[in-house]
Amino acid sequence: MSRRVVFLVFPDFQLLDLTGPLEVFSQADRLYRSDRRRYETEVVASAAEPVTASDGLAVVPHRTMAEAAGLLIDTLVVVGGRGVRAASEDPAYVEWVRAAAGRARRVASVCSGAFLLATAGLLDGRRAVTHWESCDELSERFPDVLVEADPIFIRDDPIWTSAGVTAGVDLALALVEDDHGAEVARGIAKQLVVFVQRPGGQAQFSRQLAAQRPGRDALRETQAWIADHLDDDLSLPALARRAALSERHFSRVFRAETGMTVAAYVEAARIEAAQRLLESTRDGLDRIARTCGFGTVETMHRTFNRTIRVTPGEYRRHFSVRR
Repeated sequence: MSRRVVFLVFPDFQLLDLTGPLEVFSQADRLYRSDRRRYETEVVASAAEPVTASDGLAVVPHRTMAEAAGLLIDTLVVVGGRGVRAASEDPAYVEWVRAAAGRARRVASVCSGAFLLATAGLLDGRRAVTHWESCDELSERFPDVLVEADPIFIRDDPIWTSAGVTAGVDLALALVEDDHGAEVARGIAKQLVVFVQRPGGQAQFSRQLAAQRPGRDALRETQAWIADHLDDDLSLPALARRAALSERHFSRVFRAETGMTVAAYVEAARIEAAQRLLESTRDGLDRIARTCGFGTVETMHRTFNRTIRVTPGEYRRHFSVRR
């Protein structure tokens, strides 16, 4: 018996949130033909008319939400996109998701689809993730949800949530592996030329310097100096002297105006610079570590592992533009 996977879409959804995971389930049938289908995929929307995604392409749903009422579902997948806010404010979507989840073996969201799950109360008391840009908002709006910003996807049975856009492919591969084993998932990943398990977390893709722009000239000048002198002494005492402030006062105003501690900002600046060099040059790791102020490759290695969950070498292999 095949497993029915139902995707819920809404106006202004993110097309790749739908097509990425859908292709993974489709590949499970195309690559491993047998006397039965492994998955039966369906797209559900509020009406029978084509639903336009945020990129302007339209998708014709297989069923309306009304037609899908009472439908037995193996896996419910709620996609994300700019339209998720409007969908989350529409009782029809929220009630349908809540009811459909009750008939499903498991429920998943891609990217900001987590907001619709949270509005339906399905994430209360559970670990969850969404796109790194929206994790703070999800946590603030739904304090009962245990939001984790770094994972590519999170499984908190029977709910699965994933990070932004292409993470839906990672999620779908994990769902297939859970159903049919690692060999099938590896075969699909190889066919799609993607990782069966992507190294690292969302931190490798998010903006390392997410600090607010300070209002004080002295702090802005200090930030500019840090960027140009990553291999200098960037300790709190040294930077406070440059800003002509006491260490205590400098530390307090820096955090108040940037939202980051001095140490966190310096570390983020060094990581971001190292990432640029790993992406765009063939410089050795020793030179990059010295240039960016890590001192040694070992220190840079530990910092990368701790903060973005990949080694410098892995980062270069995946993101270098000079292959």
